[in-house]
This record gives sequence, C-alpha cells and structure tokens, in this order.
Amino acid sequence: MRALRIVFMGTPDFAVETLKQIIANNHEVVGVITAPDRPAGRGRKLKASAVKEYAQSKHLKVLQPTNLKDETFLEELKALNANLNIVVAFRMLPKLVWDMPEYGTFNLHASLLPDYRGAAPINWAIINGEKKTGITTFFIDEKIDTGQIILQEEVAIEENDTAGTLHDKLMVQGALLVEETIQAIKNDNIRLISQPKEERFKTAYKLNRENTKIDWHQDLSTIHNLIRGLSPYPSAWSELHNNGKTENVKIYGVSSVVEPNNFDIGKIIVEDSKIKVAVRDGYILIDKLQLPGKKAMDAKALLNGYNFFRDARML
Repeated sequence: MRALRIVFMGTPDFAVETLKQIIANNHEVVGVITAPDRPAGRGRKLKASAVKEYAQSKHLKVLQPTNLKDETFLEELKALNANLNIVVAFRMLPKLVWDMPEYGTFNLHASLLPDYRGAAPINWAIINGEKKTGITTFFIDEKIDTGQIILQEEVAIEENDTAGTLHDKLMVQGALLVEETIQAIKNDNIRLISQPKEERFKTAYKLNRENTKIDWHQDLSTIHNLIRGLSPYPSAWSELHNNGKTENVKIYGVSSVVEPNNFDIGKIIVEDSKIKVAVRDGYILIDKLQLPGKKAMDAKALLNGYNFFRDARML
C-alpha cells in the first residue's frame, strides 16, 4: 500500500466538499493551492476563497500563486514533497506542476467525459435537456479534460433541477468519487480508460452575454431549460419592454405550461399573482425576477410594488 502525501488544488465551494472528505478520511494533506484573495462586496475588501477559509480552519499550509510557472512557487511546491496532486475546480495547470508528483495529478470534472469538456459542464447539461450527467476523475495531461479516465459515476438530472441543485448533487457525489479514486491509487489498483480522440462530443462552452440571453422565439422546453440551466448563476437575462421603457432583467426561477395561445411572442400576461410570458407553444411562468439595481424577487412580491402595463413584453 502506498503512503500518499497530497497537495489539494481548488477554489470554490464545490472544491471544499472534496477537501472535507479527504480530511475526514485522515489522508495526509501537505499543502493546499488556491486562488489569491480577491476584492468583494461594496467595500471591495479582499476576500479569501472558500477553499482557503476551510484549509486555514484545519491549519493546512496554503499557497496562493498568481503565476503557476513562477520559480519561487515551484520551489515551494517541490519542497512539500507531495506524491499526488488532486484538482477540483481550479485553473489549467502547466506541465511543470501536474507532472511533478510521483503518482500524478488527477482532476474531478462535473460531467461524464468525454462529453461536456470545458468551463461550464453543469450548466450545459441542463441547457441541452440531458436526463443524466455525472462525475469523472481523470489524470491531467497537456490538453483540457482529455486525460485518461480513472472512475466515473452517473447522476440523474431531474425535471426541476437547476444548475444550483445539480451543482450540489455533483459536489457531494464528486467528493465520494475522489475518495474512491484515492483508495484505488493508494492500493495501486486502477484501470485507466483512454478517451476517444476522433469522435465529436458535446462541449461545455464558456458562458457569456450572448449565450445566456433568452430567445423567446424558441420552443417552450428550450427556453425553460436555458433558464434553469443558468439559475442561480450566472442567470439568464432578457430585455423587458414596459410602459415605453426597455431595460435588462435577470430571470432565475420559472415553470412552464404547454397551452396554445394567440398572443404575440414575448407578451406578458399577469393573472392570479402570476407573471406569464407567451411563447409559441405555451407560457413561461416567471417565479423569480430581478430588475436593474434591485434584489431578485418572487413573482408575488414583485407584483406588490411593480406594474406591468399593456405594452409589457419580453424582447
């Protein structure tokens, strides 16, 4: 059985769950690499990453390099004398880093590779209407998410899952899969699967302003999936025209009703404390919406202080 000395690399809450699992199972963590503190909030005070906060609570050594090729950082990393790197929700590593430990560097990715390689696998699985996704551990190589697969596990996507709820499911299951992977490496009992190279796979493109805007001319399920696949972050958005004024709004929660209608696409109908948007094969019911400069509000609370006029529509 191998004696492992682990360096953990990660930044957001998604990574914290895995680090907690590693600590709970009494593995030796000799260092934690995370992003530098960043300004946050109205006061723009420096805020530590979720991983840093947890690591410090466990008195772990923390490194926060701005440049992963910096000689000083590489010397500090080498001095930790780790023989395994574990990466969860971090950035792309140079070969100098991932090739350093004896037993390699493996990554946890929130999809069933080779599908949904890239920056936003959780969002795109829902946006594309998938019924299942999963988690994968794999050894890092020169390209993004292309290394040899160690373990995978499927996770169902429920009809009402959002990016937020699916994130939490994958976060918990991912931590367990990392523990399985550690045990397999510890016992020198892994069977690697090479990812196919020639076929075409679904991609988890980086989310941007263009691909998060709602096109109300699409069909009901496509619109519904886009909104829930972007909720709560980064959120889908639309132009709202109301009372002669057009402004951008964010839409977080929706449901949908398949029902023929004769309204123009995008027309907003308010009835029974519900906000309905007409689309070509039914209605999108907006459960939660954020106006510019305001907090996100549920439909009932919003209607208490905001009026939709006769010209109200989503563009």
